[in-house]
Amino acid sequence: MRFQALLLTMWLAGGCATGTVALPSPSAHSVPAHPPVLLVHGIHDTVHGFDTLKGQLEGAGWPVVRAVPLQPNDGSLTIPEMAAQVARAAEALQAETGTPRIDVIGFSMGALVTRYWVQKLGGRERVRRFISISGPQAGTLTAYVHPGAGVKQMRPRSPLLRELARDPYPWGKAEVFTFWTPLDMIIVPANSAQLPGATERTFPVLLHHWMIQDTRVINAAIEVLGAPDAPTARSR
Repeated sequence: MRFQALLLTMWLAGGCATGTVALPSPSAHSVPAHPPVLLVHGIHDTVHGFDTLKGQLEGAGWPVVRAVPLQPNDGSLTIPEMAAQVARAAEALQAETGTPRIDVIGFSMGALVTRYWVQKLGGRERVRRFISISGPQAGTLTAYVHPGAGVKQMRPRSPLLRELARDPYPWGKAEVFTFWTPLDMIIVPANSAQLPGATERTFPVLLHHWMIQDTRVINAAIEVLGAPDAPTARSR
């Protein structure tokens, strides 16, 4: 009986009975093991388009994954106006988590919106890693079939795209990656999804919108975001 009482005492002291004794102090959670991730959707999409990617990231250990609801989502706003929404969401996420830099994934139009925020609205000072998935970074011919102000800026060689391309220091300390499919029929030509200075990966995904559902793409995003910082990045 005395041995059983001793075991019970040790069990309780270890926090097993209530799950509270062994919890770390709040300060241990001030900086998550993985930086928060911000997701930026495309035209006519909603935050629910990221449900699969968000769920996989959370299941792999990311404690904070948020999607930005661009409003309206029909391309009627300009790219800079939509980028301002991303800027506000990023600042709020940093204030909430106390994280100096966040990771961000942009899909389709949302990838170009995110790029504008990174390059022109101070995002490169807030971003650790940026993944552009099937974004019209050099424009897309399909943008000619839509009259929205933001869509017009996605046409090849638009003034906005030329302005972004002239930036001699586009990424700052942020690490940038582009994921795209050569089979894309929304980003035309498909290699318009490339970004200068970015690490590039291609995936044989049949449809544009499948890019954020495809297991290979999601696993690659988890790999990229989960990779340790380079020594130079940790020392900054």
